[in-house]
Amino acid sequence: MNGFVKLANSLNQTDGLAGGGLNGHVFDEIISLENLFLSWKEFKKGKTKKSDVQQFEFDLEDNLFQLNSELTSKTYCHSDYTSFYITDPKLRHIHKACVRDRVLHHAIFRVLYPIFDRSFIFDSYSCRLGKGTHRAIKRLKQFYQKASQNNIRNIFALKCDVRKFFDSVGHDILLEIVRRKVADEKTIWLLKLIVGSYHSVSGKGLPIGNVTSQLFANIYLNELDQFVKHNLKLRYYLRYCDDFVILGESADCLKKIELRISKYLNNQLKLSLHPDKISTRKYRQGIDFLGYVVRPYYVTLRTKTKRRILKKCNADNLSSYLGVLKHCDGRKIKTSLLLK
Repeated sequence: MNGFVKLANSLNQTDGLAGGGLNGHVFDEIISLENLFLSWKEFKKGKTKKSDVQQFEFDLEDNLFQLNSELTSKTYCHSDYTSFYITDPKLRHIHKACVRDRVLHHAIFRVLYPIFDRSFIFDSYSCRLGKGTHRAIKRLKQFYQKASQNNIRNIFALKCDVRKFFDSVGHDILLEIVRRKVADEKTIWLLKLIVGSYHSVSGKGLPIGNVTSQLFANIYLNELDQFVKHNLKLRYYLRYCDDFVILGESADCLKKIELRISKYLNNQLKLSLHPDKISTRKYRQGIDFLGYVVRPYYVTLRTKTKRRILKKCNADNLSSYLGVLKHCDGRKIKTSLLLK
């Protein structure tokens, strides 16, 4: 994490703009041996017992020098993915790249993250330093208090979900957005290879499992964030990945906002809202968001989350579940866990 901060500070001081994009040596930064070795160090954390990681490390220097050489000569090719399913808690189709490609993904992320992160809105909370689910919930509570004038005014909350987001990301649209900040053609060549290494359908899709997919998702949906903040001029909006919440003074007002957002997503990003996951509720009823239910004066766990914790909690994971409960009114379930 410190590497991200140092690199971000360095880029803030040294990058120059040309033609609306970052003009410099982004590609050289990505493929440098220093960055590849740092990326390896970050990548291998928690994975040192895996056989493919051990095999790569056995000839580590040769492998990274070879990767650097192939990237320099532009002969690098991305390998095929291994796919499998996990329950997290819903069923997800994961596509796992080989170790060499995943190290490169980290190298790309390390350099591009600070370039793009500073252009993201404050209230984008997924896969960003200093953000996350708990800060998103805390911010939503603050929004409630401000919008309702400390619970004097009755307000409404619109919650939406982008339908099949990762499978629907358009490769050409994503790369065009990236070009606005990164005018380095060698970097664009590399990103075309990474983005094009996976397709849900022709020309679309990001693999769940790549660290680059997390960054690409934020780059893509930052277009929506900017539309909401600067065109719709909405104050009480926050997003976590492809889920977002907007607070408004009436259900009718939020319906109009929903329609404008839906039109923008369709026309500009070729995305659509999930029709079964659009809900508008009075804020006093509580808003189910990111595994919690946020209410005017307190936050509780979603019922499904409570059941899952009670079912799966054991001596090995007790502390992590107790950590989840610190961010809500979870005294009863905490007592239940400690008595198991």
